[in-house]
Amino acid sequence: MPSYELVFILNAELTEDDSARLLDKVNDQITKLGGMVSETNTWGKRKLAYPIKRQAEGNYVLKKVQMKPSALKELDTSLKLTENILRYLAVRENS
Repeated sequence: MPSYELVFILNAELTEDDSARLLDKVNDQITKLGGMVSETNTWGKRKLAYPIKRQAEGNYVLKKVQMKPSALKELDTSLKLTENILRYLAVRENS
């Protein structure tokens, strides 16, 4: 399975518990689609270059995942519909 780096920005107004629940939800979605999360790095709250959904700051998270490209498309749809994820980007790692 191909490896991807998934970076997303969470709403900075979320509490730590809400952020943890949202990260668990993303992990569950990846697992449900047949993927695997190998690493999660939380970069913390950072100022955004420009406002996104009226937010000036966001919590950055990097996940390294392995999943099929078809499953990545389904994950893309799920992340688009998640209200507290401001932006996300999935990039395939060179192997």
